[in-house]
Amino acid sequence: MRQLIHNCMIFDGTGSASVAGAVLIEDDRIAAILPADAAITDVHADSVIDGQGATLMPGMVDAHTHLTWGSSVEKIYHQFILPPEELKVAAWRNARVLLDHGFTSLYSAGALCDRIEPELARAIEAGETPGPRFIPSTIERSPEGGEGVETGDVFNGRGPDAMRAFVAYCAAEGVKSLKLVISGEDALKPGTSGDVLYTDEEMEAAGKAAREAGLWIVTHAYSPRAITLALEAGARVLYHCSYADDAAIDAMAAKKDEIFYAPGPGVSVGALEANPPPHIDMSAMKASAAERIALEKALVPKLRARGVRILIGGDYGFPFNPNGRNARDLEHFVTLYGYTPAEALSAATMLGGQLMGLEAGQVKPGYLADLLLVAGDPTSDVRILQDRDNIKMIMLGGRMHKSPALQPVAA
Repeated sequence: MRQLIHNCMIFDGTGSASVAGAVLIEDDRIAAILPADAAITDVHADSVIDGQGATLMPGMVDAHTHLTWGSSVEKIYHQFILPPEELKVAAWRNARVLLDHGFTSLYSAGALCDRIEPELARAIEAGETPGPRFIPSTIERSPEGGEGVETGDVFNGRGPDAMRAFVAYCAAEGVKSLKLVISGEDALKPGTSGDVLYTDEEMEAAGKAAREAGLWIVTHAYSPRAITLALEAGARVLYHCSYADDAAIDAMAAKKDEIFYAPGPGVSVGALEANPPPHIDMSAMKASAAERIALEKALVPKLRARGVRILIGGDYGFPFNPNGRNARDLEHFVTLYGYTPAEALSAATMLGGQLMGLEAGQVKPGYLADLLLVAGDPTSDVRILQDRDNIKMIMLGGRMHKSPALQPVAA
């Protein structure tokens, strides 16, 4: 199957300026980039799409996804913990919602229910339900457990043996990336972000076991010591890191070719914007959000200047920050961190593809044909990607999730 998309501006994902041209797709891969429409007359294609001057770009990647944080732009849940059957419905819906909004790959930052994400990843891969490419996780692990998790099972407990048992369990269940909560969380328990929840020995055991099992680790880390533990354990992704000091920045920069960093501005901005009813007290969450934003406005440019790969993904799924609004992170990167629109788009595409470990995130020969056709120019204004109606085509591996009008192929 050969498909040709022409008469479009091509943003290739690298951050370079868009160029006019055409793209030839063969099966699930990009076969060629044609620099001008004059070159397409001799190209054989089974279908032809006239881009009508729109922007062709890679699909976006969310690096901090919570599909079981149930709320989406289509359905808001005012309770966080849902019955298992409803949680599954919400997760399946959220995968489709994110694909509808131009996200063709997702990297999980943890789930509220065991086994649900590996099952969803298998269902998406089998074509049983629509959704992006997906790196699944399981319940976030903290030593003492948390909401919905009983102390004493495989998801908590102390000591290196407990960590090894958790990693072995994840590998057996089909989890690809496991989430370790190393720091506390001020938004939920004020004054705990500086707490370090794991010992050196526990993190060392988790890192070694994960490497041996071929699994990735992502970490919830705020304080310098938590960041150090994450790096020493070989974490692939570090979330938040708001309180990083100069030594922690140096340590992250030293590992810049091995790690990714996702600050997660979406949840902070969402919390500050939220107007809860009188019986809901969000004061601690709002105070924490304001502090994190202030700190990260200074931190992110420092890490970026040192070459650390920084990704979008902002804890979407809360009722005040629902799934489907994920593209707002692009705007936050521009307004909070000083990115240009093209640089923010590159963080969401090229760097996201690197995170996924796939040939994705670029409009480049040989890469997966995970592509969007966007009305307007997101390299001038990333906000246009917040309206899914502006996304005229969504292609995943050469297959249409959302199709523009096709032209008949000339005889």
